Amino acid sequence: MTGFRLQQAALTVSGRPVLHDLDLNIRSGERVALLGESGAGKTTLLRALREQQTSQVAWCPQQPGLVPVLSVFHNLYMGRLDHYATAYNLLNLIRPTPARRRDIAELANRLGLGERLWTPVEQLSGGQQSRVNLGRALYQQRPVFIGDEPVSAIDERQGDDLLALVCEQHETVVLALHNVEQALTHCNRIIGIRDGRVAFDRPSDQLTSSDIKPLYPSDVS
Repeated sequence: MTGFRLQQAALTVSGRPVLHDLDLNIRSGERVALLGESGAGKTTLLRALREQQTSQVAWCPQQPGLVPVLSVFHNLYMGRLDHYATAYNLLNLIRPTPARRRDIAELANRLGLGERLWTPVEQLSGGQQSRVNLGRALYQQRPVFIGDEPVSAIDERQGDDLLALVCEQHETVVLALHNVEQALTHCNRIIGIRDGRVAFDRPSDQLTSSDIKPLYPSDVS
């Protein structure tokens, strides 16, 4: 099972209702974008979905939670700590095996971080750290990818490349995005959230940027 069913009167944060009257069914194979203003409840919804199938979900939170003093290699490797025994993980912390060097180097190259593989992440730019965060989720190699603004700190061209990589490697994808064009390009279903409720839920090929604009009433541009 890699789909989700969410039917709740409300989702709460610290006892406060954030989203109301939810009735969502996300099927295996869908690529879903959640759109809406900051604070609309996208993160709350993503977490509720993740909690249904934690073992199946590669989770990419908005706040990376990287270990600053460790290298790109080691932060990427942490995505699969639960796949290996403690002794094997300690070995790779001290002297990485050829197999792990090889597969993580390949991933780092796809992330555009091949030349920074052994650089401590505290020495990277914000955009590079975001790529490490996304790469750590990719390295989990799970069928479902759930990401909370995974490319918001990355320039649009690289963001497009990375979203394509996410969709290529995962059976089901659910993303909170801030870039409407990226949502329309990479996802086949758009869920718009406004005023604590689902404003619309439609296939992306039935929507335009103009249809989505009412989700952002505070955007005066």
